[in-house]
Amino acid sequence: MKILSIDTASDLCTVAVLENTSCIKEIIVDDARNHSEKIMPIIEQVLKETNMQLKDIDLIVCDKGPGSFTGIRIGVGTVLGFRDSLNINCIGVSSLEALVYNVKHDGMVCSLIDAKNNNVYFGLFNVHNGVCSQIGELEFKSITEVFNILDKFDDQITFVGDGAVSYKSLIENSYKKANFTNANNLSSISLGIAGYNIFNSKKENSIMPLYLRKSQAERAIDEKA
Repeated sequence: MKILSIDTASDLCTVAVLENTSCIKEIIVDDARNHSEKIMPIIEQVLKETNMQLKDIDLIVCDKGPGSFTGIRIGVGTVLGFRDSLNINCIGVSSLEALVYNVKHDGMVCSLIDAKNNNVYFGLFNVHNGVCSQIGELEFKSITEVFNILDKFDDQITFVGDGAVSYKSLIENSYKKANFTNANNLSSISLGIAGYNIFNSKKENSIMPLYLRKSQAERAIDEKA
């Protein structure tokens, strides 16, 4: 299966082509302000460098969040356009689940994306034979609330994501069986692997954005009200 994987949910804009779970080519651009301008040229470049066209792609995977509100809309909108015009299978994967595939061993994984002010987007997963299953809900929490949730577990947990980097000292002090990985950026390769596994599992899937909390503009309106 040929997979086109697109991740625009962070400062990085990454696009990859995979054959099942093996990466053929990945392109990474670190320019959060220009995802809308960069995404189509990057897709064209990665297809050109792999000698493919969109008609050769069997599955398109995009990051549906949480993450940058603008970036998520750009990625999801691009993929929806391909789906509607070309009738290609499309899968939406949460950033938190995609990050789990940065971890290359089985066990429990806590995925954390820094939402600032001691808050994180949080997801807990179990990985078995290279495939992850979600434990509980994906949530927006304070880092303290995350520790309260993890208190019920006695397992060794690997922490991944920029939230794991930002709050590493707090995690080490609060959870004695914590492991960490050096691969904490969102990756279109990991995203593509997650999408491949979801597609093959036949699980119900939505490609629509997953925000987990209101945008800054919406929060400002609520505060005024």
